[in-house]
Amino acid sequence: MPDIDVRLERVTKQFADTVAVDDLSLDIEEGEFFSMLGPSGCGKTTTLRMIGGFEEPSIGTVYLGGRDVTDLPPYKRDVNTVFQSYALFPHLDVFENVAFGLRRKKVPKDEITARVNEALHLVEMTGFGKRKPSQMSGGQQQRVALARALVNHPKVLLLDEPLGALDLKLRKQMQLELKRIQQEVGITFIYVTHDQEEAMTMSDRLAVMRYGKIEQIGPPEDVYETPATEFVASFLGASNLLDGELGRQTDGNTAVQLAAGSSVTVPTDRVPHDLYDTQVKVGVRPEKITIEADRGDPAPGFNHVTGLMRMATYIGVSHQYKVEGPGAKELTVYVQNLGAAPAPSPGEKVRLVWHPEHTFVVKPSAPLTQEEEVE
Repeated sequence: MPDIDVRLERVTKQFADTVAVDDLSLDIEEGEFFSMLGPSGCGKTTTLRMIGGFEEPSIGTVYLGGRDVTDLPPYKRDVNTVFQSYALFPHLDVFENVAFGLRRKKVPKDEITARVNEALHLVEMTGFGKRKPSQMSGGQQQRVALARALVNHPKVLLLDEPLGALDLKLRKQMQLELKRIQQEVGITFIYVTHDQEEAMTMSDRLAVMRYGKIEQIGPPEDVYETPATEFVASFLGASNLLDGELGRQTDGNTAVQLAAGSSVTVPTDRVPHDLYDTQVKVGVRPEKITIEADRGDPAPGFNHVTGLMRMATYIGVSHQYKVEGPGAKELTVYVQNLGAAPAPSPGEKVRLVWHPEHTFVVKPSAPLTQEEEVE
C-alpha cells in the first residue's frame, strides 16, 4: 500500500456565516498527481490553502506525512506552492529567483549552483539564468516559478491554477510538461483548477467539489464514464440528461422509463442501489451517440430516442449537432468527421442511437448558480 502524504480529517473552514469547506476528509497518496476540480466558490482553493498553512481550519486536522501540521505556519511545512501570478522577484535574475529559498536556508554555494542548474534543466530553462522576469514570456516565467518551488525538494507541491494566465496553446503544452515533470521528480502534486480538460489530462485521481464537499473522487476515466451525480455529469465534460424512473430488471439490464414516454436500458451493475424507487436522470455522453435518419426500425439491442435536428456545426475534426429530443430537451451529439456520409441538415427528423453500456444513471442535483457559472 502506498504511503499517505496528505490526510484531511473532517476539516471545516468557515468565514463569518459562509462555510467554504464542509466536513471534508481526504487521503492523497505519496507520488500522486491529485487535482481538485470545481466551479468558483466550491472550496477547492481554500482546501489547498489549509494544506499549505495559509488558512487554519475552523474544525478538523491536517496531516502531512503522518504528522499533524494543523497549527504549523507554511514555512514549517514540507510543502511549496506555485501560484497563478508567478510571484517572481522582478529585480532578481532567473538564477537568483530559483536560488532564493536555498540561500535563506544557508545551503552551501556549490550545492546551490548544482541544484538551481538541475531545476532549470528539469523545466527546460537551461541558459536563462541571467535573464530578468521582464525579459521572458508568461510560459517561461511559469517554468521559473515551478523550478523555484521544486529546487527545495518539497514533499508536496501545491499548484493553485498555475496555468490560468497562459493562452490556450501554451496552456495545453504546459499541461503535458507538468505531468512529465511530476513523473520525473516523483513528488506529490496537488493541483487546483476549474478547467475540466486540464484536470483530466494530468491527474492520477481527481475530486469534483461543490458547496465545500467532494461530490465524487476517483481516476479521471472512472469519474467521466460513471458520474455519481447530475452535477458531476454536467461539470466534467458534456452530458445529455433526460428525466426518468427506474423500472424492471431483466438479463442484467434495468429499464429506465423516460418522462417523455419512451424507455432505454442501462446495465444493472451501473445503477447505484440507492437510486431505485426515486426519480433519476439518465445520461449519455455526446461522443457515444450515432446519429441517423429516422426511417425504418432501429437496430435491436441499442438504446435510441428520436428528435428534430436544430443545428449542425462543422468544427473540423468533428461535427457538433443540437437535436430537440424527447420532452423538448436539447441533446448534443459529437460525430467524428470521417467524410463518409452526408451530414444531416437542420429540420430533419433523426434518431440518436447508442450502446446500453454507455448509459449512466445519476441522482438529480441543483442547477449551477450564477456565481458558479462565472468560471
